[in-house]
Amino acid sequence: MTDTTNNHRRLMRRMFDAAVAAAHPADALPPHLPKLAEGEQLVVVGAGKAAAAMAAVTEAHYRAAGQADQISGEVVTRHGYSLADADATRTTVREAAHPTPDAASYEASAAALARVASAPGDATILVLLSGGASSLWTGHPPGIPREAYLELTKALHDSGATIGEFNTVRKHLSSISGGRLAVQAAPRRCLTLAISDVAGDDPSDIGSGPTVPDPTTLADAAAVLRKYDIAPAAPIAMALTQASNETPKPGDARFGAAEYTLVATPAMSLAAGAEIARAAGYAVEVLGDAVIGEAREVAAAHATRARELLHDGKKVALLSGGELTVDRAGAKTVGAAGGPNQEYALALAAALGDAAAGLPPAAAHKIFALAGDTDGADGGSGAADDPAGAFVDGKTLTRACTAGRDPSEDLARHDSTGFFAAAGDLLVTGPTQTNVNDFRVILVDPGAAA
Repeated sequence: MTDTTNNHRRLMRRMFDAAVAAAHPADALPPHLPKLAEGEQLVVVGAGKAAAAMAAVTEAHYRAAGQADQISGEVVTRHGYSLADADATRTTVREAAHPTPDAASYEASAAALARVASAPGDATILVLLSGGASSLWTGHPPGIPREAYLELTKALHDSGATIGEFNTVRKHLSSISGGRLAVQAAPRRCLTLAISDVAGDDPSDIGSGPTVPDPTTLADAAAVLRKYDIAPAAPIAMALTQASNETPKPGDARFGAAEYTLVATPAMSLAAGAEIARAAGYAVEVLGDAVIGEAREVAAAHATRARELLHDGKKVALLSGGELTVDRAGAKTVGAAGGPNQEYALALAAALGDAAAGLPPAAAHKIFALAGDTDGADGGSGAADDPAGAFVDGKTLTRACTAGRDPSEDLARHDSTGFFAAAGDLLVTGPTQTNVNDFRVILVDPGAAA
């Protein structure tokens, strides 16, 4: 790669790292941890990709205050996301699967509910919540076979349903989501400290809202399945008609002692990335911190905006966050891999390299991009070393095609990981211990050498 490409790539990586750091529990969590009276017990439960770090930070905070013996609890994080060297001995850290639940997900959900149920009546329940909790805390009403639930989960993942739609279904097939954890905690004080991974930062969508009232209904859940032509197994279809599976609603008195605080959001992370870009001489245009939609469609729109700015001779960093989706319905995806950030990056590279779009070949070397998931994993097998996303520059298509890849075919198969592995453009970070969803940057630099 040229020095120009490497310099832009390093800058984008610094922006990504700043975005992640702005949402890391080490800085985001301590100001919001509750003060404990002498002898007051704090029972900690939590779930998410940041749960291990959140638990470690929490325990260190109270250990420094000489109150470590007043806390206890357990959290669950994704396989491979535990902290081997964390000084956390009073909080058990479990691991479970994401994005598809496994047996450990069910065990973690049951354990959290049991821990809250057995807490002293005057204890404070501290819920540490971050992205991924919906899968890591999985428990459903009796009578639903686990296999049927997993099939439904896969169908929803592949359908292109938004996170809000997905969670509407999950909350009505859960023993812990949709406010049920707070109901279990009542009448104790229940304080939730959350890192938002959803567009709009709606608490009822973060981790499927285990500690807040749920405004959606059983009918809404059934409507989502109809919208995407998903025919669930008979036990699930039946469960979505039973009033006993309706979630607690706003105004329910059992939420009287429940409190909720967002400690980190996508907007905070975008702001941190923007600061780095401005210091490097770029104007910043934020396309939104809550962008949703099909990844390749959003990429096409962003490519158009980048071409406009380049045509006008403007040096600009285009930033966006949110959560994109990939509609895999009907695609032949055997052996394919890659999540919405890589798919966005592949579609962006294809759009910028399309001569029919009106971008002169030399100009393609003046646009650079990074798209990554701030948790460190974008699609993949669920392993801790899955790619976080990908880089794009003016020679991405050339490198991949030289290695035998066809961008149109890879888009059709949703094999963006294969494409970027061949191009040498994968972004690999490992677990970041936080999750405020997508971080995307497009650098438009008219002065970059071709």
